[in-house]
Amino acid sequence: MGADIKAEGKVAVVSGVKKLHGAKTDAPDLRGGAGLVTAALGAEGTSEIASTEYIDRGYENIEGNLTALGAKIRRISSG
Repeated sequence: MGADIKAEGKVAVVSGVKKLHGAKTDAPDLRGGAGLVTAALGAEGTSEIASTEYIDRGYENIEGNLTALGAKIRRISSG
């Protein structure tokens, strides 16, 4: 997505960028997945987030709730 992120031990150092770009990603866990959804909403272009099982377990109807706020989210089947 274009962010400059470096891991230093147990800390992630994030340097700001002017804009994020849509990308294909995988949701590694609940908080990471929610962070990717948030980043994707602020990015230019289209993002695809796979492996959404953690997000689905932690956030009931996340796409419906965000769509109600004006987000453009579309869930596609993987099979």
